Amino acid sequence: DGDAHHEPLVLGGPRHGLAVVTMAATAVAPHLFWITSRAAGTAALLLSGAGVTVGAMMGGRLAPKRVPDRRTLHEVLSLSVMAALVVHALALIGDQFLHPSLLDVTVPFVSSYKTGWTTLGIVAGWGTILLGLSFYVRARIGVQRWRILHRYTAVASIAGVVHAVGEGTDAGTTWFLALTALAVVPPLVAICIRASASLAARSPGRTAPSM
Repeated sequence: DGDAHHEPLVLGGPRHGLAVVTMAATAVAPHLFWITSRAAGTAALLLSGAGVTVGAMMGGRLAPKRVPDRRTLHEVLSLSVMAALVVHALALIGDQFLHPSLLDVTVPFVSSYKTGWTTLGIVAGWGTILLGLSFYVRARIGVQRWRILHRYTAVASIAGVVHAVGEGTDAGTTWFLALTALAVVPPLVAICIRASASLAARSPGRTAPSM
């Protein structure tokens, strides 16, 4: 009997595991680029929030004693956000549903898909990347000018959040709202604390701390 040469498909066995992996790959394949873009966008959102939080904690009374360590972390987070944004945009080019061009995902107002939200995301992405790279030319810009310019990173981050909530397919889900809160609340708290400390330091009549 020819059937005697075929092993039964045992649940939990190696053949069953291979079958599950094959079925999962077949189901995911048509949406691989879309899923990759969504994952990279979510990662960029979280990393951006973490970067703004660390950046806010590097100044004033929030600055830790080991500032160089925080600066390194801040730089790593900034570069990671840029990398995630590039993947987020370029992965969409392979999507079988939208079929966007390179211009659609890099130039404002070109894409016909949710043009307003897409444009906001593109502007936020370019703003984040250019402001992040400005760190490496701050000597030419001038340190004081660069510090003022760098503050707009928070604005680009907020624009990215608005883009994600307005256009993202996961915007209404509980898990995405929770991740968005995780990306937004800590930097807002850090910025508010730093601003409060800065105002307190500038207030008249404040005596210098005793040495």
